[in-house]
Amino acid sequence: MNTAATATSTGEAVQFWILGIVAVAGALATVLMKKSVHSALSLAGTMIVLAVFYLANGAYFLGIVQIVVYTGAIMMLFLFVVMLVGVTAADSLKETLKGQRWLAGLCALGFGILLIAGIGNASLEEFTGLGQANSGGNVEGLAALIFTKYVFAFEITGALLITAAVGAMVLTHRERTERAVTQRELAERRVRSGKQVPPLPAPGVYARHNAVDVPGLLPDGTPSELTVNPTLRARGQIRDVSGTALRELAALEQRAQEWREHGRSEDAKGAGK
Repeated sequence: MNTAATATSTGEAVQFWILGIVAVAGALATVLMKKSVHSALSLAGTMIVLAVFYLANGAYFLGIVQIVVYTGAIMMLFLFVVMLVGVTAADSLKETLKGQRWLAGLCALGFGILLIAGIGNASLEEFTGLGQANSGGNVEGLAALIFTKYVFAFEITGALLITAAVGAMVLTHRERTERAVTQRELAERRVRSGKQVPPLPAPGVYARHNAVDVPGLLPDGTPSELTVNPTLRARGQIRDVSGTALRELAALEQRAQEWREHGRSEDAKGAGK
C-alpha cells in the first residue's frame, strides 16, 4: 500500500473534525427539533457539509449534485411540505396505527445492528488513490460505474424514488366530502351573524386628513375605530379627530389665516409709504 496516498494532511484532518461535528449536530437537530422549519434548516446545513466533503475528496460531480439537487431541489420540496402542513401546526400524538412506535423502534434497532456490522467488517486491502480513480475524468468514471456495475441498483433506486413521489401526491390529495358553499350562502351567513356587512370606511374618510393614522368619521361625526390599524392603536399612534380636536384645529387655522392677512396689509401699507 502506498503510504503517501493514505497519509492525511493536517488541513484535511482539521477540516474533517470540524465539519464532521457540524454535520452530526445538524443531523441530530433534524430529528430532535420540534419545529419543522428548524429541522429543514438543520438538514440543509448537513447536506452542504457533505458536499464540501465530496469536493475535498475529489468527487466534484457528487459535490455539485449534492448542492444543486439535494440542497436545492429537495429542500424546496421540504419547503412546500412545510407550507402545506403549516409552521405552527401541532403533530397529533394519537396513533393512527396500533403498535407503529414499537415497529419503528425494532426497525431502528435492526438498522443500527446492520450498520455496526457493516462498519465492523469493512476493510480496505488496496488503496488506489484519487489520481487513478479520476484518471479518465470524475464524471466519466462515475458514469461507467453507474451504467455498468451498478446499473440494476441505479434503476431500482430510480423506481423507488418515482413510487415515493407518486405516493406523496396521492397522500396529499383530498377529495371533497361535502358541497362547496356558494357566495349567496356566505353572504346570508354573514348578515345573520351580525357582522359588518358593507365595506369599512377608509382611514380619513369624512376627516380633515387621509393618513392611515387618522380614523374615519361616521356620519354623526364620531371617529370609527374600525378604520385604523390595530397595531397603530396599540402603539398609541392614532391622531385625535374628535369634534373638540377638529374645532381647535379649525380655530388654529383661522388664527393663522388672520395673521397672514394682517401681514399682507402691513406689507401693503409699508409699500404705500
